[in-house]
Amino acid sequence: MSNPSRRDFIIKVSTVSATIASGGALSACGSSSSPMVNFNYGVASGDPSLDGIVLWTHAKYADLSLANNPVPLKYEVATDNGFNNVVKSGTTTSNPALGFTVKVTVSGLNAGSDYFYRFSSDVYRSGVGKTRTMPSADAKQVKLAVFSCTLYSAGFFNAYAEAAKSDAQFAVHLGDYIYEYGSDPTKFGNTNLLGGYSAASIGRVATPANDIVSLDDYRTRYAQYRSDPNLQILHASMPWITVWDDHEFANNSFLTGAENHDPKTQGDWTVRKNNAAQAYHEWLPNRNDPLDVANRFKIYRRFDFANILSLHMLDTRMEGRVQQYANYGTATSVADYQPYITGLLTGSDVSRTMISATQLDWLQKGFASSSAKWQVLGNQDIMAKIWWPASILTPLGSAYVNPSAANLASFSKAVTDYLTAKMTAAQGGTLTATQSALLDPSMNPKLPYNLDSWDGYPLNRELVLQSIQALNKPLIALSGDSHNAWFSQLTTLKGQKVGVEFAGSSVTSPGFESLGLSSIASALDGSVNSKQWSDGNGKSYGIIDDLNYMDAKSRGYLMMTFTLDSVKGEYVYLDTVASSTYKASVGKTITVTPDLKASYA
Repeated sequence: MSNPSRRDFIIKVSTVSATIASGGALSACGSSSSPMVNFNYGVASGDPSLDGIVLWTHAKYADLSLANNPVPLKYEVATDNGFNNVVKSGTTTSNPALGFTVKVTVSGLNAGSDYFYRFSSDVYRSGVGKTRTMPSADAKQVKLAVFSCTLYSAGFFNAYAEAAKSDAQFAVHLGDYIYEYGSDPTKFGNTNLLGGYSAASIGRVATPANDIVSLDDYRTRYAQYRSDPNLQILHASMPWITVWDDHEFANNSFLTGAENHDPKTQGDWTVRKNNAAQAYHEWLPNRNDPLDVANRFKIYRRFDFANILSLHMLDTRMEGRVQQYANYGTATSVADYQPYITGLLTGSDVSRTMISATQLDWLQKGFASSSAKWQVLGNQDIMAKIWWPASILTPLGSAYVNPSAANLASFSKAVTDYLTAKMTAAQGGTLTATQSALLDPSMNPKLPYNLDSWDGYPLNRELVLQSIQALNKPLIALSGDSHNAWFSQLTTLKGQKVGVEFAGSSVTSPGFESLGLSSIASALDGSVNSKQWSDGNGKSYGIIDDLNYMDAKSRGYLMMTFTLDSVKGEYVYLDTVASSTYKASVGKTITVTPDLKASYA
């Protein structure tokens, strides 16, 4: 539930955002001979510390003849939204070198305190934003709204609107803040969306029309996203902590390339990824200097929320990732997994990393030095072992490549056959020879379906999990990327449990439901065969052993509440993203205690 002060502030911010979105400017009373300044993309704050915060805006002269001129700005930070008690102020400049974006780092604030801020140029003012510093040592609770995968063309950002009305204190975005695809109907998320709508039919066509490659392209795409009123409202409501994933660059990217990058038509990958990184740092309220080339790709960092949790924000995408064994959806048979199997069995996979040795060392030292109750990973990609029997994985791959009625029927039969065998064995029944073969891992091995996730780098993941296991500290992974909601056990390759993972559904990006597989969740997590177990340690009767809960059809976000005694994750779902009119509900609430036992509601 939202409190009155938050609700009143959101109403004011909504009015401001509507004005900004229509292309207007906010000004003080009176007249001025100074040229009009537009603050068309609102305000934002991020990367909080105990005594400071980063403030952001975009400011540009409305007069086209002055469009390339720098804009002198003043910023103010106050304890009240009327700015009667201004505690910090200063000057800065919006200039073309940064695409007219501005970031200011403010320090000398009080820990665990709320503040209001705004920018101005002469009589022209931005909207007012609300922010806060990191919690003081006596904090009892921390609430995070967690997001990922916000594809503009796939629907309205209703999850942002809903979170802005909540009592979340901080927003955490785990990547795919934008997508690189152009407006071609054949591109992902532009047509064939569940419910029959398209980007064109709901007025969400991507600009520019091409896949974004140049610095100007990326800036234009960020501007389109930041023109969204719901995104502006949430940015103005609370500080954000963000990391990128692949679509801020190009689909399934890695250090030296990407699945969606063609050097023949799109030029040098290094140039493109530098363009993408600069634009990201320009438009996101983090502490990175967009023009600091030497540190442009260092985004992993840590946030300590009193003694409750340490949030380790990772970069599993651009800092240390070598090329995937295969891209998602391209491995359609067991034979396609032979390089993966060989690497895992021989141990040669250790040289294939998602994070570099430098980042791993930073993470391990952070685990060891943290005095917080919970160690939390802000992690782009699914970390749990999402391993499917090969008998199911092969038809799934075929259905992914071509979701025809015949391929979907073949996949459905494979699921039924495997689950029937598993339940027959669990109930002490007599197995047929075919069923025995299905349950024999030497004949029907379990393999990951997504080699772009941590599953594609199992020994690198093992180093992370063994590090936390040695410290005997409870680990919580917050993850994005998959577009669906998951709650899983984090287990070592030997099956030892060291943590749990809350993976949120996307804000808008299509998931399994776009393949006609919205009903698959109960088969994956076992709820089709048994009630959810009460302690999170029960035997799985589903397809995926480490999976305890899944939703394969809903869009939304995660509301995470941390105390010294528990972690509560609420999966907030929306009934539609095809319209800006929606209803929200909590689809599942999962509470985890320090011994990593889970209860479900």
